Amino acid sequence: MSAVLDHPAHPDHGDHHSHTPTGWRRWVYATNHKDIGTMYLLFSLTMLMLGGVLALIIRAELFQPGLQFVNPEFFNQLTTMHGLIMVFGAIMPAFVGFGNWMIPMQIGASDMAFARMNNFSFWLLIPSGVLLASSFFMPGGAPATGWTLYAPLSLQMGPSMDSSIFAIHILGASSIMGSINIIVTILNMRAPGMTLMKMPMFCWTWLITAYLLIAVMPVLAGAVTMTLTDRHFGTSFFNPAGGGDPVMFQHIFWFFGHPEVYIMILPAFGIISQIVPAFARKKLFGYTSMVYATSSIAVLSFIVWAHHMFTSGMPVAGQLFFMYSTMLIAVPTAVKIFNWVATMWRGSMTFETPMLFAVGFIFVFTLGGFTGLILAMAPIDIQIHDTYYVVAHFHYVLVAGSLYALFAGYYYWSPKWTGVMYKESRGKIHFWWSLISFNITFFPMHFLGLAGMPRRYADYPMQFADFNAISSVGAFFFGFAQVYFIFFVVVPTMRGQGDKAPQRPWEGAEGLEWEIPSPAPFHTFETPPKLDRTATRIIG
Repeated sequence: MSAVLDHPAHPDHGDHHSHTPTGWRRWVYATNHKDIGTMYLLFSLTMLMLGGVLALIIRAELFQPGLQFVNPEFFNQLTTMHGLIMVFGAIMPAFVGFGNWMIPMQIGASDMAFARMNNFSFWLLIPSGVLLASSFFMPGGAPATGWTLYAPLSLQMGPSMDSSIFAIHILGASSIMGSINIIVTILNMRAPGMTLMKMPMFCWTWLITAYLLIAVMPVLAGAVTMTLTDRHFGTSFFNPAGGGDPVMFQHIFWFFGHPEVYIMILPAFGIISQIVPAFARKKLFGYTSMVYATSSIAVLSFIVWAHHMFTSGMPVAGQLFFMYSTMLIAVPTAVKIFNWVATMWRGSMTFETPMLFAVGFIFVFTLGGFTGLILAMAPIDIQIHDTYYVVAHFHYVLVAGSLYALFAGYYYWSPKWTGVMYKESRGKIHFWWSLISFNITFFPMHFLGLAGMPRRYADYPMQFADFNAISSVGAFFFGFAQVYFIFFVVVPTMRGQGDKAPQRPWEGAEGLEWEIPSPAPFHTFETPPKLDRTATRIIG
């Protein structure tokens, strides 16, 4: 099935490897999109482990009623830093890593448009990650505001609040530079013959995500800068004592925060839209509708922010508007789920690990979407706002959503990255272990929330004990599943242990990335490839 490459883009693949820089300079001065993508992925994996350790301390404390290991103040520091590290340190950089690796290969570009800016945008992550992680060791400990950094709590924190604000600024600058790079690369560097409507869905979802990032990261920067000036320069944006309004912070934060949710899920949709057709051995059903649905989600994400604020004293007209707009955003999301299911319908499906994670994603993400629809109803949300029902909802969307898609993408593309096939049995163990333990962890939280257990509390009455114990046990199993993934899947493939990967390891896979050898040469497509009519194959 695979096309034989005899193309000027790769005059001699062996020759390219001789031009590969070596030693520490290769990584510090990296301008190659593959190296920078690898560094993003390794950074995000490190932060995932750090955020995971904080989560396990939280769950250990909540295993039974009473105070076991940490005091309530430190508990709130853990919940805050777990959220910040997972969102800004793990999920977002992981998707940027996938974008760096795959976008130039999928559109037939030689590299990202701005190679040195690409390097700079990665290296900004390191000091920001260190600032976030080191906040525990500053006077007064880490911020204890929740990851949303709500005023007036954020005005009362110690110096670690300032370092966290600085870290968020640096992360925002990194995200904006990465987004500009992706937009310019996709719009200007596609191979001749690859129109926008022939691009892989992963490129489409990242193009739309990049515009979202450029639109909302400055809004977050504004919110935290106003917090900083309230803390040190005598302003009163959010300080009621000086005539400020803490609810204004919520409006500004969530105007960033809700598009941010889609920033973390749209690239996941793109990965799933690559994998499902490959293992169903069919074209993606309704490609055009997928593009328009993704664009609709991005546009609608700007008019739903206050559904996070139904309990903040909103007038009924405001509640109705945000309730209806939130329900409306379910429509393009449902279009995507329908298209994936229709793609699988009567396909010649096989269930290798990437497809298992993709199907697991569709199933569990749909559950998370339904609970989001319930939270969109203002009367219900007022009852269960800030309870464990909300915690269950967003973990179903972000863990079983974003994280499962990242795992699916890793299993799908890692043979192309490393030239080595992971062991299929280990991938399947990782999937089933993760799926079962994830549901044991987060499904009981729906019932805790409905029963009224508030989140971010270190202690709770006896009636919540059983479900909390189940959740804590599940969380430790889920954490160990990811340790298994690192040591038994990622490390062996990085060391080259395993069978050699063919050029096209998946029979139904289509796209330019499968037209180059495995592992992908250091330089690809030095001259633009000539594409066939579908823009998925190279004609020699």
